[in-house]
Amino acid sequence: MTETADVVVVGGGIIGLTAAVTLQERGARVTVLAADDPADTVSTVAAAVWYPTHTDADPRVLRWARETHAELTRQAGAGVPGVVARPTRMLLRHRYDGPPWWAAATGDLVAGPAEPPYTAVLRFTAPAVEMTPYLGWLAGRVTAGGGRVLRRRVGRLAEAFDVAPTVVNATGLAAGRLAADPAVHPVRGHLVLVANPGLTTSVRDEDDPAGITYVHPRRHDVVLGGTYQPGVWDTGPDPETAAAIRRRCVALVPELADAPVLGERIGLRPARHGGPRVAVEAAGPAGGRLVHAYGHGGAGVTLSWGCAAEVARLALAG
Repeated sequence: MTETADVVVVGGGIIGLTAAVTLQERGARVTVLAADDPADTVSTVAAAVWYPTHTDADPRVLRWARETHAELTRQAGAGVPGVVARPTRMLLRHRYDGPPWWAAATGDLVAGPAEPPYTAVLRFTAPAVEMTPYLGWLAGRVTAGGGRVLRRRVGRLAEAFDVAPTVVNATGLAAGRLAADPAVHPVRGHLVLVANPGLTTSVRDEDDPAGITYVHPRRHDVVLGGTYQPGVWDTGPDPETAAAIRRRCVALVPELADAPVLGERIGLRPARHGGPRVAVEAAGPAGGRLVHAYGHGGAGVTLSWGCAAEVARLALAG
C-alpha cells in the first residue's frame, strides 16, 4: 500500500476515532486502520460515563478531562447519537477535605452532607455515552470528511508508514507489544446490565470496601458495576462476581431490586503504569513521525477529546 493520507491512525476505539476526527478538522487527510470493527472494540464495553477514574492529579490529565467534559456536554446539547448530560451523585466514605483535584473540570460540582456510612455526597453533571451508536457516529464523521476507516491488523507499527508519513499509535492493550512498552497492562472490568426502572441519575460509591460500585442509567438499561482487576486477562463469565455487583448496586439504589437482568459485559481496560503515553518520536522512513496515544485505562472516554487535541498538535507540528 502506498501513501494515501497525511496521517494514519492505528486503532479504531474511542482514542483513535476522536483523534482521527480532530486531525481532519485541522485539515489532515486521515486513514484509520482498525483491527476490529469499532463496534467490536473494548470501547463498547465501557460504562462510558465521564469520570477520571484511576488517574493521577496530572495537569495534562486535568486539561484533557476538562476539554472532554466541555465537548461531550456540547455534543449532548446538539443531539449527537448516544450522548447525554447525566446528573451524578458520588458518595464518599472518607473524610471530605475539599473538592477533588478534578472538580474544576466539571464546572458545577457541589458537596453536601450524607447519611452514614457516607461522610459526604458530591453532585455534578457528567456526560454519559452509549458507545455503540457513538463509535458509529465517529466513524461516519471520518468517512464523511473524506477519510477512510479500514479493517486491517498491523503486525508492526512500521507497516503503517506505507499509508502515511505520520502514524498515531492508538492501539490500546496492543501497544504493549507494538511499542515494546512493558508498562501496558490489562485491568479487567465486569458490568451487569439490567432493565431501567425509570432512573435518570448516576450514582457512584468508589470507596465500597467490597468493590467499586456504580449505577449508570441509559435509555433502555442500567449499567451496574463493577470490578477493577489489574493484570487479569480472563474475559470469561463469573456468576459470583455478577451476583455480588448486583447486590452492591441494589443496596446503593434500592429501586433496582426487581429490575430484570439483561446481560453482562466483561472487558480489559488498556491501562499503563505511569499513566497515558501521549508523546511523539521520530520513526519510520525519511524521518516519519510516530505519535503514541495509549494507556488511558478506564478513563478513555473521559480524556478522549482533550487527548485528541494534543495528539493532533503533536502529529501536525512543524
